[in-house]
Amino acid sequence: MDIIFKKMHGTLNDFVVFHDLENRVALTEEQVSFLCDRRAGIGADGVIAVRHSNNADFFMDYINADGSLAEMCGNGIRCLAKYVHDAGLTHKKIVSVETRAGVKILELVPGNNGKIGRVKVDMGPPIFEPEKIPVKIRDDHPIIDFPIESQGQLFLGTLVSMGNPHCVIFLNEKPDAFPLKYGPTIERHELFPAKTNVEFVQVPDRKNIVMRVWERGSGETLACGTGACAAVVAGIRRGLLDSPVRVATRGGALTVAWSNGAAPVMMTGPAETVFEGEWSVPDR
Repeated sequence: MDIIFKKMHGTLNDFVVFHDLENRVALTEEQVSFLCDRRAGIGADGVIAVRHSNNADFFMDYINADGSLAEMCGNGIRCLAKYVHDAGLTHKKIVSVETRAGVKILELVPGNNGKIGRVKVDMGPPIFEPEKIPVKIRDDHPIIDFPIESQGQLFLGTLVSMGNPHCVIFLNEKPDAFPLKYGPTIERHELFPAKTNVEFVQVPDRKNIVMRVWERGSGETLACGTGACAAVVAGIRRGLLDSPVRVATRGGALTVAWSNGAAPVMMTGPAETVFEGEWSVPDR
């Protein structure tokens, strides 16, 4: 079986993207891990299969680099929007995409050359209820500055879901200088029955944050769209930020806006194609 794919990235969070509207391709965990391997395979943080949806224009079947399924990927869904437009699968500038976290609405933003270079995503409202994040805490929500121990170090995490779970930890130091060794332990902490993404965030001022992320199922990535949204929501909830906020990741910048309460989180950022090719799926 051969797959025609595009290698894409959003703020250097990279993906292998292909369309399978007739649902003929079913990759095993081992095949996805092989595909995402940066030495033996193509190399990516995850795989996106564009599939048919009965509820939206398309369905995003997103798979982490370790072969596990994910509910949502903010950088990945922007790449999907550019992919379906560039591949001629749609000519719409407003596209609906069904995910495992519900239907998202995306606005494709053409650049000066007429090509799609940026995408604005309605990420939906943040989720604070513990059982829906999910997290094993019986508490009032939102959960702000909850003590979490990792490798003998105590952290204060603000917990939120953007369709997938996030633990946002605010730092006094720059994230680049922070040892990311605590990320895997927090990801698999017993508090999180579905594991969690972990964001380490510094707030230089009320309109900017700097973020480093440990993604559930992928390890450290250079950016995380849902993580950027979760970090901004957590910062606004803690009274540290004013919307909109520029989120500086190791792979580039995103803009996130949220007016609090049940309002949707709006994320805008780039989507780029690196190359395209054909992959012969190994029998494994």
